[in-house]
Amino acid sequence: MSCGIAKAVQLDEDAVRLEQWLNKGYQGGMSYMERYFDLRIDPRKLVPGAKSVITLLLNYYPNEQQQPQAPKIAKYAYGTDYHYVIRDKLNELLEFIKTNIGDVNGRGFVDSAPVLERSWAVKSGLGWVGKNGNLLTKQVGSFFFIATLITDLDLVADTPFVTDHCGTCTRCMDACPTQAILSPTEIDGSKCISYLTIELKDALIPSEFHNKMEGWLFGCDICQDVCPWNRFSKGNTEPNFIPIPEVLNLSLQEWEDMTEDTFNKVFKNSPLKRTKWNGVQRNVKAIKL
Repeated sequence: MSCGIAKAVQLDEDAVRLEQWLNKGYQGGMSYMERYFDLRIDPRKLVPGAKSVITLLLNYYPNEQQQPQAPKIAKYAYGTDYHYVIRDKLNELLEFIKTNIGDVNGRGFVDSAPVLERSWAVKSGLGWVGKNGNLLTKQVGSFFFIATLITDLDLVADTPFVTDHCGTCTRCMDACPTQAILSPTEIDGSKCISYLTIELKDALIPSEFHNKMEGWLFGCDICQDVCPWNRFSKGNTEPNFIPIPEVLNLSLQEWEDMTEDTFNKVFKNSPLKRTKWNGVQRNVKAIKL
């Protein structure tokens, strides 16, 4: 777990970048990215009276790997849905603050609300945004969740992270099979395998990507797996992130044969429920094409 603090201010530079990204249509079918623009760029509109943004990182790098015959699932989705896990931890932190300091107003967020987590992480001195658009740290790479606690506590801010340690490396850009990384930090979300296998709600994955899925059933870790900074990744110690056995072991055929009832039972508390059984079956077909 890492922690950093920034002053709650409007993110003017990020507002310009986000507007340009949206205008280019890189959000694809993620229309929610277009909503609540003013809330995304100003935490004081999310939490009235906000003075500080506390950013926290939680490692999810797994201790176990998938079997060779298993279709690929992003590492963050091996265990219990992180929204449940992190929401509980944020609530505990807020209660701890209230118990030890007094009446404090605050709200915790983990990518289910209009918060620019990576921008706050950089402002909090935790790392830099790599060419693949992920937050990177020298200590543990990028396999971690980002959560924010916006509060009316007037805290001392950390020094923002202002350097870039990707250098001339382009491994993530070169490795992306769908060429979703257009230029350093510029990502066409509509081409990303994570988008195609999770966020896309169409009945079929577009034919232009059929020979580029590289076995990914849910999400994609390619740009992280090839990143040199992730050689420092270490297995997490969170019991809730212990992999669901089916994630590690099921073959593509077993996924195809799985009933909707079985899927709903096994993955009731898993991130995979986001794409639903129908989405999984669609993704299986795309892998087999």
